[in-house]
Amino acid sequence: MEFRSLPVPDGLEGQRVDAALAKLLGFSRTFAAEVASAGGVRLDGETLDKSDRLRGGGWLEVEWQPKEGPRIVPIAVPELGIVYDDDDIVVVDKPTGVAAHPSLGWEGPTVIGALAAAGFRVSTSGAAERQGVVHRLDVGTSGLMVVAKSEAAYTALKHAFKDRTVEKIYHAVVQGHPDPLTGTIDAPIGRHPSHSWKFAVVPDGKPSVTHYETLEAFPGASLLEIHLETGRTHQIRVHMAALRHPCVGDPLYGADPTMSARLGLTRQWLHAHKLAFTHPATGEWVQFESGYPADFEHALAVLRGE
Repeated sequence: MEFRSLPVPDGLEGQRVDAALAKLLGFSRTFAAEVASAGGVRLDGETLDKSDRLRGGGWLEVEWQPKEGPRIVPIAVPELGIVYDDDDIVVVDKPTGVAAHPSLGWEGPTVIGALAAAGFRVSTSGAAERQGVVHRLDVGTSGLMVVAKSEAAYTALKHAFKDRTVEKIYHAVVQGHPDPLTGTIDAPIGRHPSHSWKFAVVPDGKPSVTHYETLEAFPGASLLEIHLETGRTHQIRVHMAALRHPCVGDPLYGADPTMSARLGLTRQWLHAHKLAFTHPATGEWVQFESGYPADFEHALAVLRGE
């Protein structure tokens, strides 16, 4: 067991326990919540829950069992498409239900594990469980991802994503009809103040910009093309929900479950449709495209039939 005993810093007075532990001890919000739920957080002898607030001047005691860090496990994913492959990069078409890389609490397949199982060698740059990963897609989001195979490619692509020179185009089906039909959402995104697994538009969030255009309108829903200027976690899902047009099939951000059931969706209708960037070795502009998966095609067919 690990143990820390320390006074509550002035800057953390009034903060939620899980948020405070994340800042104070470097925990993830999820792990901090688990520690609190296990009774491992005490303030002046009183056991606190994850949503309790810290009192200034109090004495904090934290006890926890360290978790084994996530590691890459080679697990074959036959549905993972290899769109492009050379000595420097591999572009994959990620199916739903596959995470980009291992993480605490995730025991399913990953892109990195699938590539390892298929005999691919990727860059060793980055954290051990994220080697070669220069950007991510949510587990429930399908479509294009590029993974670095060489160290030079990893460095170049990380800079390209940071400098916003990578073109990332998504297609999404959202509830209702955005007004205007084409627009830009410029709203900061951060952790949801009361749900540790969610994100939200919050005043002190990170700058986040999403451009959208309506491609097709249906009764009660719209197919959008979305360009991401920034790349925050759940950015499209959060921004569209903030407009009260959540992605169809996304209950975490307010989608109508009856519509999801009618369309046969068990995940958000969100697909990384196109990806374009300067090739890190040749300097050429390369672009790739992914077609819709079967469940998305079915949902569109139902909408068009209505």
